[in-house]
Amino acid sequence: MGKIVGGIGTSHIPSIGAAMDNGTMVGEYWQRFVNGIQPVRDWMEEVKPDVCLIVYNDHASAFSLESIATFSIGVAPQFNPADEGYGPRQVPVCEGNSELAWHIAESLILDEFDMTIVNEMDVDHGLTVPLSVVYGRPKAWPCQVIPLAVNVVQYPQPTGNRCYNLGKAIRKAVESFPAETKVAIFGTGGLSHQLQGERAGLINVEYDCNWLDLMVNEPEAAKKVSHTEYLRETGSEGIEAIMWLVMRGALDDKVDEVYRFTHAPVSNSHYGLTILENASDRVTEGAMSKEPNI
Repeated sequence: MGKIVGGIGTSHIPSIGAAMDNGTMVGEYWQRFVNGIQPVRDWMEEVKPDVCLIVYNDHASAFSLESIATFSIGVAPQFNPADEGYGPRQVPVCEGNSELAWHIAESLILDEFDMTIVNEMDVDHGLTVPLSVVYGRPKAWPCQVIPLAVNVVQYPQPTGNRCYNLGKAIRKAVESFPAETKVAIFGTGGLSHQLQGERAGLINVEYDCNWLDLMVNEPEAAKKVSHTEYLRETGSEGIEAIMWLVMRGALDDKVDEVYRFTHAPVSNSHYGLTILENASDRVTEGAMSKEPNI
């Protein structure tokens, strides 16, 4: 049957993809970041998931404000990199797993989550940057990909509680899939950042780190954080962190945080990365590591 082998939380900052694509991720500005993401690449190499289910938000590439779905799942056999105004990223096409995606869609809808089923969609930096973080620049992504897009752009966004419960429903769906399939689930976006207005450039490192502790160790409390608190403490785009709660909901109540890395600033954002495994069936060996922010 299907099995979720771990969860990854990562920011999806577009400048990361641009620096990788252009060969400019060098020098003092990037060195700590480059060192800090290496453990997740090592983890992916050890675990080798068959499918990466990536919870992300579209940035007006596949969708627009003309029609806004709260939750959308891609069921296509392939997903091309989106043209975000400067040409598609020169990264591999994402190979999908339509059988598993349709299975998840059916299970979620029967569990009363109103999913939008997307038969054709391009995927932007919200999805491709996390793949670049964990895999670098391969000729082909070494996993199949299922995109799950969440509306965090247009108010009203789903609550943290709804996202957390969606994660639980995703786990149920994956575990009822008859074929043996290892799935890594990603929660992407955030951490604190604001791109416009009087508070443009806001970064709240202390709040983000405390929120990460809460998300990892007390998810029942983290899911209750209000939209207003996210906006006040982490900026207008910091609310993307609710997507990490989908990932967290797909795991056990008690998890081992295998690794954590945070760094500010990356562009005008606070970058965050965490690797979580169910404490009951630890996949990898070694002690938890937390890299302090600087």
